[in-house]
Amino acid sequence: MKLPDIRSIYALPGGRRLLSRGIGWVAPYSGSIGAKVEALADGHVRLRMPDRRANRNHLNSIHACAMATLAETTAGLSVLYSLPADMRGIAVHLGTDYHAKARRPITATARWSVPAAGETVERDIEVLMHDRNDVLVAASIVRYRMGPRG
Repeated sequence: MKLPDIRSIYALPGGRRLLSRGIGWVAPYSGSIGAKVEALADGHVRLRMPDRRANRNHLNSIHACAMATLAETTAGLSVLYSLPADMRGIAVHLGTDYHAKARRPITATARWSVPAAGETVERDIEVLMHDRNDVLVAASIVRYRMGPRG
């Protein structure tokens, strides 16, 4: 399936909302956590995941797998947005460290350096996840292999 041009969608009025809904259409599992796009630029992204019953565990906090999904979705959206059309990326590793119980909405941010066009690299993208009191609740490394299509 050919994905729509994320840059064009983001630039539209209501583009953040369209992208937020589109995540679930393109990747239903990633869409299951209900994350919303707050900011998106080359090598930078910020998503917010609501604190809702479907994302919780038996300890009344956000489930570890929901946090890992948020990290992978955050990094993946940034890669899709940032890479030139003639390049692609695929996640090859995901590791998450949990620092505190996650409650309330969680904001995930990632900043990374985009490779030069045509370059083949593996890049670790750090995703930091904070609660609304700015407490670091989890940190992930998502490693992407990036290179020319074809």
